[in-house]
Amino acid sequence: MTGKRNIAILGATGSIGTQALEVISSHPEHFNIDVLTASENADLLIEQSIKYKPKVVVIADDRQYGKVNSALSSRGVTVLSGWKQINEAVALDSTDIVLTAVVGYAGLMPTLAAINAGKDIALANKETLVVAGDLVTALARKNKINIYPVDSEHSAIYQCLAGEEQQAIEKIILTASGGPFRGKNRGFLKTIGKKEALKHPNWEMGNKITIDSATLMNKGLEVIEAKWLFGLERDQIEVVVHPQSIIHSFVQFKDGSIKAQLGLPDMKLPILYALSYPQRLATSFPRFNFANYPTLTFEQPDLETFKNLALAYESLDRGGNMPCVLNAANEVVVDAFLKDKIGFLEMADVVETCLMKMPYIQTPQYEDYVESDNETRIKANELIS
Repeated sequence: MTGKRNIAILGATGSIGTQALEVISSHPEHFNIDVLTASENADLLIEQSIKYKPKVVVIADDRQYGKVNSALSSRGVTVLSGWKQINEAVALDSTDIVLTAVVGYAGLMPTLAAINAGKDIALANKETLVVAGDLVTALARKNKINIYPVDSEHSAIYQCLAGEEQQAIEKIILTASGGPFRGKNRGFLKTIGKKEALKHPNWEMGNKITIDSATLMNKGLEVIEAKWLFGLERDQIEVVVHPQSIIHSFVQFKDGSIKAQLGLPDMKLPILYALSYPQRLATSFPRFNFANYPTLTFEQPDLETFKNLALAYESLDRGGNMPCVLNAANEVVVDAFLKDKIGFLEMADVVETCLMKMPYIQTPQYEDYVESDNETRIKANELIS
């Protein structure tokens, strides 16, 4: 890595965004902040902007533009508002890499805009590839840009594949912690609420991804993401539950050998790897000690109790717009669960019904994805109410 890389962070006030800023601040000789964006957390965005001095700041919520602009305009920061301005901000000439840490479907448009502008992507928004993986990867190839995965599992696969040939891959194995309810039955899960579901045993993440982890939907979305990131078929992507979250994923090659990437559960490492690739920068992160983990265990996921993972595989098998439908329905039910409008097990039921009811489009274009997302949200909300 020669010179400093200028970074744009989409979703700077979220879990990944805040950790990315910690990573960047610990390597000032390697990184500059060009752009920071946030959906609605104006106070934290202002605090971050004063500390990290970006060129451009965008608050998606137009109502908070005045507050942000008043706080930052005298500091030489250009302040913009609205999602359209986020799409334009990622095209800043000086930006080298865009970290897409926006949660959910909302990350699709700015990611496409960044790719169209020729920016490399550090991808923390798995929904972008779940919703429209064919469009995103085709556009990336056309514009000759790199997509560096930030999810710990996909970062592990990316690291294991360094120096390997694509045709040598037999399969990849994504690890899952199992979430807070590993080993529980449906009777137990009928009564749990958001307080219990938000207690992840190993990782500290935002609310949406934490609930997705509890239902195993997060792993289902990662299966679909892996297909597009690594050019794999469905039967080349396996999931295994690994409660300790030390092995972040495996690659098995056609000669039978397996590579694994290990480390303590800390998102700062895959963030740094994505931003600094192909260089590995020295860190003071805590080191893994085998003596502290004398036993690493593995088990098959329970697809009957946690059927979201099975539904994700089903949507991948069907292809077309079905992963988009899966994602839209899931975003609606997770939001409803966090607002105490729906039970834990009901979330998968609504997603399954949407996959059955929504029209199938075999070869969707961008407009089809937009319509599928919108119509699925309407249907999911009808089912909840």
